[in-house]
Amino acid sequence: MHDVIEQLRLGQIVLVAHDASGPPAIDWALTHPNQVAGLVLLNTYYCAMPTLRPPEAIFLFSTPVIRNIARPVSTMFNNLIFRRMYWWQVGRFFRDAEIRNQFVPLLYQQFDANPSARPAFFSLNEDLLRTVSAGTKAMSKLKEFKGPVRIIFGAKDPYLNKGVAQKFHELFPTSDLFLLPTARHFVQMDEPEEVARLILSTPAKGG
Repeated sequence: MHDVIEQLRLGQIVLVAHDASGPPAIDWALTHPNQVAGLVLLNTYYCAMPTLRPPEAIFLFSTPVIRNIARPVSTMFNNLIFRRMYWWQVGRFFRDAEIRNQFVPLLYQQFDANPSARPAFFSLNEDLLRTVSAGTKAMSKLKEFKGPVRIIFGAKDPYLNKGVAQKFHELFPTSDLFLLPTARHFVQMDEPEEVARLILSTPAKGG
C-alpha cells in the first residue's frame, strides 16, 4: 500500500475499511499516522471483543480441526455445498431482498471465475485467529492514534455488530460513531447514500 501511495503521490489519504480489510488498514494507519488524513471503519474487526462473532461459514473454515473437515466436504458434488453455503451466508449480509438477489449471484460469479479466490479465501480464514490475536496484542495502540476516525456500522449485522462498533469507539479516542439502525453487514449496500455522505464528510486531519 505504501508503495502505491508513493507512486501516485497521494500525500495524506482517507482509508476506508470493511470486513477483512480492517486489520491491514488499521495496522497501516498505526504505522503511518502522518499519511492518514482519516480512517473510516465499516462493519469490520481488529481484535478480540466481547460481542464479536464470526459468521457461520467463517467459523467452519477458520477453526482448527473443523476446517480440515469443512474444506473437502465443501468441494463435494462439484462444489455444490460450497456454492449453497456461499449464497446462504452472503445473503444474510444484505437487508433488502432486491439488492440481495441482484448482488449475491454476481459476487459468487466473480468469486467462482477467479481461480485464486478459493485458495485465498481458505488462507485468509486459516490466518484469522492469528490476525485477531495480533490485533488484541496491539489493542492499546489504538488509543494512541490521533487522526480522525469515523465508525459507520450497520446495527443489524449479527456478527460485526453494534457492540463491536461501540468498542471501536471506545478504543479510538478521536472517533465518532454512526449506527445505521436497519442496515446489516453490507452497510454500504443497504444505505449507500448515507454511507457515502458520511465518508465524504469525514473530518480530515488538519482540516
